[in-house]
Amino acid sequence: MKPLRITIDAVPVLVRSAGVKNYIYHWLKHLRRQAAASGAGAEIRVFPRLGDLGRLNHDASTLGAWTTISRLAAVQAANLLGPGAARLLAGRPDVFHASNQVQYAPKGSLLTATLHDMTAYLMPELHTSGNVESDRRFFEHTVPRADGLIAVSESTRADAIRVLGLSPDRVTTIHSGVAEEYFDAPKTTRPRPYALFVGTIEPRKNLNTLLDAWALLKADLRREFDLVFAGPAGWAAKATLERIRAEAAYLGYVPEAELPGLTAGATAFLYPSLYEGFGFPVAQAMAAGVPVVTANVSSLPEITAGAALLVDPRSPSDLAAAISRVLESAELRRNLSARGRAAAERYRWERCAEESMEFFGRVASRR
Repeated sequence: MKPLRITIDAVPVLVRSAGVKNYIYHWLKHLRRQAAASGAGAEIRVFPRLGDLGRLNHDASTLGAWTTISRLAAVQAANLLGPGAARLLAGRPDVFHASNQVQYAPKGSLLTATLHDMTAYLMPELHTSGNVESDRRFFEHTVPRADGLIAVSESTRADAIRVLGLSPDRVTTIHSGVAEEYFDAPKTTRPRPYALFVGTIEPRKNLNTLLDAWALLKADLRREFDLVFAGPAGWAAKATLERIRAEAAYLGYVPEAELPGLTAGATAFLYPSLYEGFGFPVAQAMAAGVPVVTANVSSLPEITAGAALLVDPRSPSDLAAAISRVLESAELRRNLSARGRAAAERYRWERCAEESMEFFGRVASRR
C-alpha cells in the first residue's frame, strides 16, 4: 500500500518565534521518528523542503542565512502563484498541515492545521497588528476549509469552537510536549537562590504585575532570593524592560541548550500570563521539578492539573501571597515539585507524535 504523504508547513522554524517554533521543531522531529518506526504507513515531508532542522533558536532562523532566504522565497512563490504552485512546491502531498504563513493549501490535498491560541480574537491588544492580521487571515481562510484541526489544549479547543463556530467533531485536542532535556535536568547554580520567569518580554506575559507583586514581598525574602527574567525583548517592551533591569536580574535571550539547567535551578517558577494556548515554559518547569506559580486563566489550570499555585493574574497582592508561600515553605515546594513532575509526564513529544499520526490517519480515512 502506498504510504500516506503528509507535508508539514515548517515556515515558523525559519523566522523569529517562540511557542509555535518550539512546537513545529520538536513535533516534526518526533513525527519523522514515528513515521519511520511505523514502516510504510506514512511519509513525513516538510514545506519548504528542509533536511536537518538545525539548532533550535527562538530569536532567529534555525538554519543559515542562504538556506533561510531561499526557502522563504519558495513560500512567497506559493503565496503569489496559488494552489497549483503550492501543490508542486509541497511535493504533491495527500495531507498538507498548514501554519499561518502559507496563504494557499496545495490543490487536491487534504488540509489540516494546529490551533495554538485564540488571542488574536480574544485579546488583540496584546499583539502587534501584523500578528493579529496573519492570525485572522489563518482563522478566516485556512481554518474553515480544514478537513481536521489539532488544538494544543482543551482550553484552546473550547475557545476555537466558541469563537469560530467550529463543529466540535472537527477539532482534536493533542497536548504539546516538553523536550527530554527538561526531565531531570542538572541544575544551574547562581550566586543566590532565585525565582524565575522565562518567556518573551511582551504585554501578554503580564510582567509589570509580576514586578509589582515582587515589590510587595517581605524585605527579607527579597534579600534572600533574586528575581530572574530570561527571554528576548518582544513588542511594546521598552518600559517593562527598563523596570526589569532596575528591579530584577535580566539575562536576555538564553540559548535553548542552557534553559533546562536554568529552569531546574530555580526555587520557584513564576508565570502570571494573561492567556496561554498551552504554556511551554510552565510545562517545562514542571518537568524539571520546579514549583510553579501561574495564572488561573486559559489553559494554565488544565496544563498544571492541580500541580501549581494558581492566582488572579491581575492582582499583585494575590500573586505576592502565592510567591511568599512557595519561597517560605520547603514542604510546599517538595509537594509541588513531585506533583509537577508527575503531571508533566503527560507532555512527552513521543505521545504527541503518536496521537498526531493517528489524527492524520483518521483525516485521510474520510477521503
